[in-house]
Amino acid sequence: MNLHEYQGKEILNSFGVEIQRGIVAQTPAEAVEAAKKLTEETGTGWHVIKAQVHAGGRGKGGGVKLAKNLKEVEEIAGDIIGMNLVTPQTSAEGKKVNQVLITEDVYYPGDSEPEEYYMSVLLNRATGKNMIMYSTEGGMDIETVAEETPHLIFNEEVDPALGLMPFQARRIAFNLGLSGKAFKQMTKFVTALYKAYTESDSSLFEINPVLKTSDDKIIAVDAKVSLDDNALFRHKDYAAMRDVREENPVEVEAREAGLSYVDLDGNVGCMVNGAGLAMATMDLIKQAGGEPANFLDVGGTADAERVETAFNLILKDPSVKAILVNIFGGIVRCDRVAQGIVDAYKNMGNIDVPIIVRLQGTNADEAKELIDNSGLAVESAVEFQEAADKVHAVLS
Repeated sequence: MNLHEYQGKEILNSFGVEIQRGIVAQTPAEAVEAAKKLTEETGTGWHVIKAQVHAGGRGKGGGVKLAKNLKEVEEIAGDIIGMNLVTPQTSAEGKKVNQVLITEDVYYPGDSEPEEYYMSVLLNRATGKNMIMYSTEGGMDIETVAEETPHLIFNEEVDPALGLMPFQARRIAFNLGLSGKAFKQMTKFVTALYKAYTESDSSLFEINPVLKTSDDKIIAVDAKVSLDDNALFRHKDYAAMRDVREENPVEVEAREAGLSYVDLDGNVGCMVNGAGLAMATMDLIKQAGGEPANFLDVGGTADAERVETAFNLILKDPSVKAILVNIFGGIVRCDRVAQGIVDAYKNMGNIDVPIIVRLQGTNADEAKELIDNSGLAVESAVEFQEAADKVHAVLS
């Protein structure tokens, strides 16, 4: 589950990570009031207006701007709220901005020049350890840094059983070229950041930039946070932060129906039971010359109502040219699934795209007979290759 910047900062701050302070606004008038309140609390004279959408690169699309007075706060907030923000991480249509974050200006003059760093915490699946990735090149896309100056990216792997050791936090501060007060502040920042990552059950914390201010404070200017959906039962307050306006509406509908669905860019819809079989089915579609249009796991039950819901979800995608149903009948009998498919098809009326059904496992022969004798425009298959050939045929 992805969070907005302001929500990520709330979590960071709760674990002692110093952040760029800000207030969320839904309207230009609220933005002005937020700016006034920030000035009272922080003394900031300028304010940064930030679009709150689930996408990076907001500044490149005009979603992050500096306001030097209250009139500019109102004007900029009015321009950003309601706009379709297009960034390198959105579709060509962009994402509608429903709210903005009014933040304090932290690039104030002082004894030293402000410096920006990149830092993220995530799981290194290859080693089974958590990893802190960091760089002196903050404010840039980390992909660009990796391509052009890979020697400026550092990794610190952390054994989850031991946690972040003090010497590791000091090594990070040293590699960033810090000393004195800034060095101490960075070790404190990294320690609190890693604690926030582990105790919030996150899959990603990315801060770009981490800022060393002109008076040597270390603060999070941005926050991109992704929480592990499987752990949300432990964090009811975090679960309440979900903004469904930012999510694919079909995926939201599927989740409410108890189905595991991920929208993809292909032309063959797939309905499968079990995540492993779903991945294999997507490979099968690829080998047959198609592209999977979705990941859809209907789980251990596949009655007519559940199958009908799954069909409706798949058919919401206009690019779907065929549907492949691939069910292994272990817990659920194949003939029951087949009857569910037949009943769902009849309830829905005419379905304009070809449907290929492969059922294997308990009562597979009876299931094939049910499909073949249904009189519906549904083709049955027994073997994986047979299903692949039929997908290829309908696409051709």
